[in-house]
Amino acid sequence: MANNTITDTNFKFPNQKSLYKGKVRAVYNINDEELVMIATDRLSAFDVVMPKGIPYKGQILNQIATSMMKATEDLVPNWLTATPDPNVAVGHLCEPFKVEMVIRGYMSGHAAREYKAGKRMLCGVAMPEGMKENDKFPNPIITPATKAEMGDHDEDISREDILLKGIVTEEDYIVLEDYTRKLFQRGTEIAASRGLILVDTKYEFGKTKDGKIVLIDEIHTPDSSRYFYADGYQERQDKGETQKQLSKEFVRQWLIANDFQGLEGQTVPVMSDEYIETVSERYIELFENIMGEPFVKADVSNIQERIEKNVLAYLA
Repeated sequence: MANNTITDTNFKFPNQKSLYKGKVRAVYNINDEELVMIATDRLSAFDVVMPKGIPYKGQILNQIATSMMKATEDLVPNWLTATPDPNVAVGHLCEPFKVEMVIRGYMSGHAAREYKAGKRMLCGVAMPEGMKENDKFPNPIITPATKAEMGDHDEDISREDILLKGIVTEEDYIVLEDYTRKLFQRGTEIAASRGLILVDTKYEFGKTKDGKIVLIDEIHTPDSSRYFYADGYQERQDKGETQKQLSKEFVRQWLIANDFQGLEGQTVPVMSDEYIETVSERYIELFENIMGEPFVKADVSNIQERIEKNVLAYLA
């Protein structure tokens, strides 16, 4: 099965202007008008891409993201125009804003680590005294991050610094904050209807050629978001137990247990085919929980050929 993954693409589509390869996605610029975004099966953790692909991961991420965009387009416009293949999204070419809009409903992950270190301000936002890890914030907080240039980690930044440095104009930033809160509220409602808690997530936005601000990239996927199971959440908090999570945190924990955190001099532990299979199964479980429907596996006998055929048919 491990051979039936897609970890790299080098297609030559008609009117293709450029190809950008991110950690997980390959983005083809068609005629400076459309982007064809292919979600590969690559897995990244600690900003390092793992040597082997995870079966169906690209399909899972793409289908969650495109479905969530359709479920929120009445609130916030997005870049998406078509999904010609299970791994592919097509949309308007946009100029991305150089900030990620991170929003947190609960004190988890990075926020919890900062809090434990004694900090009570995150990105210029105050965090109340007396909180424990995974407690709910009185109101969701927006803690933006600057988009890292190649290879660097994203960095926390405050609203004040974003405006001061002219990264985003105040007029645009007000829209980004408004859209972020609306999306998180809708995401929270969708999650609750499936027995989940949307803990935190990040949104990315861009501007179309005619100056419209739209949602881009991915939304509410297990790679960009953290979910808890709602059932037993309060009980676990009261007892000081760890929460049951739906995110790729389980991969990070496995890597940490195998002495890897992306630090200098560390080597990525070998992932056996059996382990890869369990990661794939976990991603399918994530999909079914987040989407509230069974996952339908696409034909992976020749993924490259399938994607190329579907994209060419769409572009024609």
